[in-house]
Amino acid sequence: MTLIPIDEAQRRLFALAKALGTETVAITAAAGRYAAEPIVARRTQPAADLSAMDGYAIRFDDLPGPWWQIGESAAGRPFAGEVGAGETVRIFTGAAMPAGADTVMIQEEVAADGAAIALVGAGPATRGRNTRRKGLDFATGVTLVEPGQRITPARLAVAITGGAIEAVVRRKVRVAIVSTGDELVAPGMVTDGLSLPESNSPMLGAMLADLPVEIVQLGILPDDLATLTDAFRRVDADLLVTTGGASVGDHDLVRPALEAAGGSIDFWRIALRPGKPMMAGRLGDAMMLGLPGNPVSAFVTALLFVRPLVAHLGGARDPFPTTTHAILGEDLPANNARTDYLRAELRPGPAGIRAYASTIQDSSMLRTLARSNCLVIRPANAPAARAGDAADILVIA
Repeated sequence: MTLIPIDEAQRRLFALAKALGTETVAITAAAGRYAAEPIVARRTQPAADLSAMDGYAIRFDDLPGPWWQIGESAAGRPFAGEVGAGETVRIFTGAAMPAGADTVMIQEEVAADGAAIALVGAGPATRGRNTRRKGLDFATGVTLVEPGQRITPARLAVAITGGAIEAVVRRKVRVAIVSTGDELVAPGMVTDGLSLPESNSPMLGAMLADLPVEIVQLGILPDDLATLTDAFRRVDADLLVTTGGASVGDHDLVRPALEAAGGSIDFWRIALRPGKPMMAGRLGDAMMLGLPGNPVSAFVTALLFVRPLVAHLGGARDPFPTTTHAILGEDLPANNARTDYLRAELRPGPAGIRAYASTIQDSSMLRTLARSNCLVIRPANAPAARAGDAADILVIA
């Protein structure tokens, strides 16, 4: 069977996805969601000319002074009068500029003798110095958050400052996670020499926790066709993620169970290392991703497929992880026909930060993954690389 390139598999996966519905939530509950409609400013910020410093509001044409203080302006308590020739108003950061004044002298350059104010420093060099003009940040009607953008803490703050009360977002993605394998036991259970604590489901849940999801942990299922088929028939989710049982052995039953439950496979086996046996399809209204059971393979396929799909279903405009560049610290051999994601560490040294791939890349070795802070991407059929060459990486920690 021909292996499918990663980018083609991602395109086919997204083509299978059906958009989720939207819901309106309070803006204070919208953090982490993806906007489905623009969030538009309902007010101008700042709403008036403000002082950017503590000091004295003056008319620039009155420099170099002296001045007579006629009042005070504080945030939320503006000066009600107007500044005339030779007059000044004591002003504080964030306070409204009084009528007539156009510039602020900072207090460190001023000497006050009662109401008599004198400039003792260089003073403001330009008109409008140390002020924030009305609308400096944004004006009414400006789009603050665009559709498909995630409502990050900063976007939440600007939306609230812009007067937003609600946000229209995609609903949360309901993700059901199940691990298969007769050798698996629940985390924390006593193990004998042949059993293995099940770590994939908690790992995948943690990898999705920052996205707009509702995680349903279905637990561990045995390598039994009837049990798996029954469980798949009862799945109530937007996305079913399985780990294990995705290869071609006699005990790899995820595909036949999915098909027996009424589902279908769209593609299977990716030109990827680790993670070749991954499969994708549909089960009724749900998407389905069958990940390999090896934990590192599960991690890499979740990074490249599960997280992007969840973000896409949740309304993300840019759902894929962002690659960056690093300089290799050691030579790497030529690659074969599968794109390789090598566990690696970014380490500082005399020549700067370099990426060092782990010597052993066996997909069962979780400790190697836990020690890594990036994945070095080796394209299919890449020639040998030398220390000092640039490489694409995914930062993972």
